Amino acid sequence: MADETKKTTVPAEMSAEEVLKKYDKESNTRDPEGFWGYVISAICILFAVFQLYTAIFGVLDAHLQRTIHLAFGLSLIFLLYPARKSWSRKKMNPLDVILAVLSVCATMYLVVDYDELVLRSGMNTQQDVLIGLVGTILIFEAARRTVGWPMITVALIFVAYAFLGPYMPGIMAHRGVGFDELISHLYYTTEGIFGVPMGVSSTFIYLFILFGAYLEATGLGKFFIDLANALAGWAVGGPAKVAVLSSGLMGTVSGSSVANVAGTGSFTIPMMKKLGYRPSFAGAVEAAASTGGQLMPPVMGAAAFLMAEFVGTPYINIVKAAVIPAILYYTGIWIGVHYEAKKYGLKGTPRDQLPKFGVLLKEKGHLAIPLIVIVYLLVTGYTPMRAALYAIGLTIVCACLRKSTRITFKDFVNGLISGSKGVLGVLIACATAGIIIGVVTKTGVGLKLATALLDLAGGKLLPAMFFTMITSLILGMGVPTTANYVITSTIAAPALVQMNVPVLAAHMFAFYFGIVADVTPPVALAAYAGSGIAGANPMKTGVNAAKLAIAAFIVPYIFVLAPELLMINATFLTVLLSTITAILGMWGLSLAMIGFCQHVLTILQRIVFFLGGLCLIIPGTYTDLAGLIILVLCFLWQKRNSGGPLQNRSED
Repeated sequence: MADETKKTTVPAEMSAEEVLKKYDKESNTRDPEGFWGYVISAICILFAVFQLYTAIFGVLDAHLQRTIHLAFGLSLIFLLYPARKSWSRKKMNPLDVILAVLSVCATMYLVVDYDELVLRSGMNTQQDVLIGLVGTILIFEAARRTVGWPMITVALIFVAYAFLGPYMPGIMAHRGVGFDELISHLYYTTEGIFGVPMGVSSTFIYLFILFGAYLEATGLGKFFIDLANALAGWAVGGPAKVAVLSSGLMGTVSGSSVANVAGTGSFTIPMMKKLGYRPSFAGAVEAAASTGGQLMPPVMGAAAFLMAEFVGTPYINIVKAAVIPAILYYTGIWIGVHYEAKKYGLKGTPRDQLPKFGVLLKEKGHLAIPLIVIVYLLVTGYTPMRAALYAIGLTIVCACLRKSTRITFKDFVNGLISGSKGVLGVLIACATAGIIIGVVTKTGVGLKLATALLDLAGGKLLPAMFFTMITSLILGMGVPTTANYVITSTIAAPALVQMNVPVLAAHMFAFYFGIVADVTPPVALAAYAGSGIAGANPMKTGVNAAKLAIAAFIVPYIFVLAPELLMINATFLTVLLSTITAILGMWGLSLAMIGFCQHVLTILQRIVFFLGGLCLIIPGTYTDLAGLIILVLCFLWQKRNSGGPLQNRSED
């Protein structure tokens, strides 16, 4: 560590709070005191009461439910997120209050005049158009404050395309859309802002985020970290494996890879550095593991609910389809950190410094009961809304089983407030995504883009998958999970669907690559957040994270070529065989990425391990047999190398 302190170029370490403020715009809120603090809390509580009431007694008409949901969300965003970073986080700015009131007026106009708007559907007045324009602009501004420019840029490009259609070349040309026509379509139908994404946000997503808020209030996050420590902290490279386990567990309820990095990384990254991991690798482990949380069922960063609606399949099918790919993803990271630890001779934490598994389960095991129950309810046919509702109540009951985890009335109210604040990023991302979908449905650009991708690929599947991957990686840069899925599924997935790829496999393919953009340089928000906590070089951290997440670059190709991994037309035997060969393939690829097995691998050995792993991952009896032979021969070959682990080093 002495060498590291001499380097003036090593970035300073950041706290979890600083990381969130820098890399996660959703966490960069004001915290006003006094009157405005009470007002915001009251709005949050009313928001929660509305959502719980409609969940218990039945949701309102689609447009009414979504409009009221958006009204609460917009008003809270303008009150909580300052227009400029330099504005005070303790005092309220008059402009934000005006915009909050204006947003309520613009949205509640649809509620107050609902009957008249329905009667004159398709014949909106100039007043309707003006209010629709104001509401749309307010959504753009709220998105700028909450989720940042990447999402807005994509939406603005689509809006521009709607107007510039007649001037576009070739296949991208269309007749054009009038101004009044576009505003009416976006704001007064359920095919734009108030479309499917907003519908899912106003029902399932809110309840699952509220569920997550109460789980966090009970101390489940700390329990996950302690549990991971008890299970793996003592092993070779223990703290890194703790990061993988705890981030995966947190991913079951988390909705943000950056928030996951900050939450678990503030514990695991210092542990990894203390053990001897290079700072850039420590940050990369947490970034890759946290990003995988968005791929981990049952929530998948709230995208699972949207996927069920878009694909037109029961939600439980999405959960089942995501299980094996998620296991393969985390297997790849686990193998990578294991061999990185062996490469530098990094040991685990002594057992006497770790929590005892039995004691931990006895004291806090009851906190995990709601997670188990919600999975059971979903599997047995309960709707996601009903399952989440029961799970919220069970979380509160379970927390009261022990004094150390008991929730007070104040904690209960704070849970309502946290849930309402936590949904804001998803809510506005869904509203902005609705603008994109509205343009797509109005112009047919989704089909045009799919056709253009297929033309570029020459009508062949593998090139089409490659171009879809690149498109999804670009579209996913810096975009929140739910919006990420909406954009990639709307623009990229249709190309694969046209090539007779199962719809679910095509959507999962695009979603995976949209998510892995969080660890793919140059815009790798999760990796940069990890580098901030580790005090490491951001680009090195991003490269290491991409190497650890190699599974995310390979697994989607597998489940498109072998849909049985997504439980599509699968038998137990085919799923088992595909999973085993894929895991063996991940072992070969991970060794090639890390450059170590029992000894340091030569360049040639790394290439051979990579090829062997790739053969095992590619579906097919002959490729599996060839890959297995290659890996066995290469394993025996490298055993003859001399030397052990490299010198333990912590510098980059």
